[in-house]
Amino acid sequence: MATPSVAANAYASLQRIMSSAAGSTADIGKTGEGSGPSFGAVLKDTLSSVMDAGRKSDTQTVAAASGKANLMDVVTAVAETDVAVSTLVSVRDKVISAYEDIMKMPI
Repeated sequence: MATPSVAANAYASLQRIMSSAAGSTADIGKTGEGSGPSFGAVLKDTLSSVMDAGRKSDTQTVAAASGKANLMDVVTAVAETDVAVSTLVSVRDKVISAYEDIMKMPI
């Protein structure tokens, strides 16, 4: 179960991703409408963030197995990865649901 501090870190991470994506020049699929980042750029940054959290968790776990890491750091890294993956799965489910709704629309 995620603690409030882990959730706050996840929201802060999302805010950093959104602000960095807004300032990036590599906007994937941007059509010129609106001034925000494209969905593709936000998705790419989010996937990268989740992968980085997973790598950090793996590194902490290996370090703990060899006796070189603090157990609290390992638990925090694993919890942050859990929150990131859960958020990503929720977004995926919403995208699939929206796609299914669009496909049900009459032409």
